[in-house]
Amino acid sequence: MDRIVFATKNKGKLKEINALLAELNVPVVSMEEAGITADVTEDGTTFEENAKKKAIEIMNITHEITLADDSGLEVDYLEGAPGVYSARYLGEDTPYSVKNQHILSLLQDVPDKKRTARFVCVIAAAFPDGRVFTAKGTMEGIIAREIRGENGFGYDPIFYIPQLGLTTAELSPEDKNAISHRGKALTQMKELLKKQLGVNE
Repeated sequence: MDRIVFATKNKGKLKEINALLAELNVPVVSMEEAGITADVTEDGTTFEENAKKKAIEIMNITHEITLADDSGLEVDYLEGAPGVYSARYLGEDTPYSVKNQHILSLLQDVPDKKRTARFVCVIAAAFPDGRVFTAKGTMEGIIAREIRGENGFGYDPIFYIPQLGLTTAELSPEDKNAISHRGKALTQMKELLKKQLGVNE
C-alpha cells in the first residue's frame, strides 16, 4: 500500500494527521494531493454520519483506503451549536475570526460556569472491500473571553482549557495533539489501522 487518502483540503488538519499517524509508515495525502476535486455534501445530522459519508464517497473515487473526519465545536449555552454545522456556521466562506468573534459576543455576559464547551471529532476509515470503521474523541473546555493564540486553526483561539490556563491556539502542535479531540480519535484510529494493516509495533 503506497498511501492513505484523507478526505480534507485543510492543510493545518493534514499536518496534525501526518504527525499522529507517522507510526504507520504510510504517507497520508490530502484530496488535492490525490488529484480529487469532488465535494461531498455533509448533510448528516451527526459527526459520525458525515465522516462515514465522506470516507465512503472519496474511497469510491480513489479505490484506496480513505479516512475522513467530521469535527466541530459544541457550546452548551448555545444548545450544542455550532455542532455539525461548525465549518458552515455563519456561512462556509466566513472567516473563523468572524465566527469566533460572533460566539464571543453571544456569550459576552455569560459566567464561566455556563461557558462549557467541547470539541468533538469522529474519524471514519473506508476500505475498498467495503469495511468501514469509526473512532471518536472529545476535549472539554470553556469558551474564552477573548481571542488568544496564533497556533491551530478554526475555533482554537476561543477554546480555553482551565487546567492549562491556555486556549488550544496557545498550545504547541505536540501538546495539542496529546490532548485534542482529533488526537484522541486519531490515536484510536491508528491502533485500528495498525491491526488491519498488520503493522508491527
